[in-house]
Amino acid sequence: MDIKQMRYFLAVAQEGHFGRAAERLNMAQPPLTRHIHALEAQLGTPLFVRTPKGATLTAAGQTLLAEVPNILALARRAEEQTRLAGEGYIGRLDVGIFSSGILNVIPRLLAGFHTERPAVKIGLHNLSKTEQIAALRERRIAIGFNRLIPDEPDLVVDWIHREPFLVALYEGHPLCERASLTLADLDNERMILYPNAPVPGLAEEVAAAFRAEGVTLRVEQEVEDVVTSIALVASRFGVCVTTESAANLRLPGVVYRPLKSQRLRLIELNCMYRRDDDSPILAAFLALIRRARNQRHALSM
Repeated sequence: MDIKQMRYFLAVAQEGHFGRAAERLNMAQPPLTRHIHALEAQLGTPLFVRTPKGATLTAAGQTLLAEVPNILALARRAEEQTRLAGEGYIGRLDVGIFSSGILNVIPRLLAGFHTERPAVKIGLHNLSKTEQIAALRERRIAIGFNRLIPDEPDLVVDWIHREPFLVALYEGHPLCERASLTLADLDNERMILYPNAPVPGLAEEVAAAFRAEGVTLRVEQEVEDVVTSIALVASRFGVCVTTESAANLRLPGVVYRPLKSQRLRLIELNCMYRRDDDSPILAAFLALIRRARNQRHALSM
């Protein structure tokens, strides 16, 4: 039996009349009759008793009638679910994130996507830059967020947000008295750098800026993430060059000041995804990212 045969059978069973069923199906009666005869031949049993007033179900027909509406409902659901999946309204989006990335733009993007497509399950994976690249290639995530991403031929890297640099100081530090700071102000200060990772990142950018400006970089601690770094600042281990989003941590005992530097001006937050990924869910998420970026850009002008 196919879906069309089931629909024809159900119409005749509900109408109790071939003519009325044909009208309901917007078709002529003879082809409908032929379809029902073919179905009866296929099943090897009569489904209707033809009478002058119409058609009544046989015992076999009544048994089939008990099943067909459920089967048709399942078929409609399968069609609808397939359509929604094809349009990216159901399914799963696995996202690679990193510590400071969840302090500002990324949660808003994810919340906006969840509002637009609530049936899409969002899976979050806290991964380093290297781990995100590996997870993309192994198809464990569809998109990753990070900074200073190296060029990879199989990945697309796009920018999401640009934010300025700050200096995190502990309360009572003499530099807290200043409205803004330069790298020269940090000469020989006890510095906490992050991330301590095998691929180039913020720590390398900071070190390069110190070298370029001829400022002594005194490294007190090297840690893996911004949360640990700012916690160490709060504990008076030293100071830290960080990004604007880190100020959202609001740890007690930490004061933030803008950094004025020709080299460390703005840092990009990027997304990366597989170049060959044609997922409709990913396409919808990327469209949301671009709309949000354009809106922020328009507001800043």
